[in-house]
Amino acid sequence: MRICIVYDCLFPYTVGGGERWYRSLAERLAREGHDVTYLTLRQWERGERADLDGVRVVTAGPRMALYTPGGRRRILPPLVFGIGVFLYLLRNGRRFDVVDTGAFPYFSLLAAAALRGLMGYQLAVHWFEVWSPSYWREYLGSAGGRVGELVQRRCARVRQHAFCLSQLHAIRLRELGLRGKVTVLRGLYAGVAEPPEPRPAAPLVLFAGRLIPEKQVLLAVDAIALATKRIEGLRGAILGDGPERDALEAAIAEHGLRETVSSPGFADAETLDREMRRAMCLLLTSRREGYGLVVVEAAARGTPSVVVAGEDNAATELIAEGVNGTIARRSDPQAVADAIVRVYEAGPQLRESTGSWFAENSERLSLESSLEIVLKSYASDRA
Repeated sequence: MRICIVYDCLFPYTVGGGERWYRSLAERLAREGHDVTYLTLRQWERGERADLDGVRVVTAGPRMALYTPGGRRRILPPLVFGIGVFLYLLRNGRRFDVVDTGAFPYFSLLAAAALRGLMGYQLAVHWFEVWSPSYWREYLGSAGGRVGELVQRRCARVRQHAFCLSQLHAIRLRELGLRGKVTVLRGLYAGVAEPPEPRPAAPLVLFAGRLIPEKQVLLAVDAIALATKRIEGLRGAILGDGPERDALEAAIAEHGLRETVSSPGFADAETLDREMRRAMCLLLTSRREGYGLVVVEAAARGTPSVVVAGEDNAATELIAEGVNGTIARRSDPQAVADAIVRVYEAGPQLRESTGSWFAENSERLSLESSLEIVLKSYASDRA
């Protein structure tokens, strides 16, 4: 088949779950012998070429800063990309059997949908998240948030085969009036699938993620501070960087935790692997997750997770209570500290059950399983 993947970012030029997913999908399709084009914004220096094995990389817009200093998406790049996608597909759309686009940042999806009838390709859409009305208002304000909601709803009502990474977002998509079917993919893990070797844990709580408001790293510091009063020798490690770094350092100092909580910044894969293996638990205080891959990555190393419940947090779907971790039902320091203590009191048995949970679910949770589902859907949708 001739397939065009449309996403404004490309790994490793930008790093995130969507970027990793679409690069993996493009390369897997190419290995299967399909003719694959990856349509994106340029994120490299002028004159350079993006390296993607067996895949034709085409740019639909210039290099642009995608985020504000506060870590939020700028409005102009999605508009430019949407226009670029429209013009490219207007010229080349008849070449493709399938156009597979990320839902966000929306304008590229609307461009692909507008030309679908004329060009004759089928449309697949990956919805990594479906934002709630309250989050839209928080993100863009009252008026801007309402516009964002309407654009999201319009995108949901485009005829499509939708793919989500959680039941939470699949349900929201249906509630928006989805035209077409939705498939929930359960796997994004691309690491070693063998059951982890049981090993004792250090009294360490690990946070790993971008330091942006949605990840609630300050809540993590507050909770660790409370938990240290109940668990002798407890330490914290916060790996990651972002606009909340100064506030993080101030919070650590305010709680008097400079000798207890480390915050070295961005960590390479080797460091993350080492810390994840020895940690007592992974702490995911995020209030907004489309999936929560880090929970699976921790479980693959036998490390349970503490996840904070929230209306926009799909990572709770990855927690079997008391089996591979626990859920803090409220987003406040005491509730999160209580959850950390529950993991501590569960001891080695929780690590053993976490490893068993991963072994039992590793195939379902694998990136390969999701890629296989998407590939099969292309063929079945054309039948």
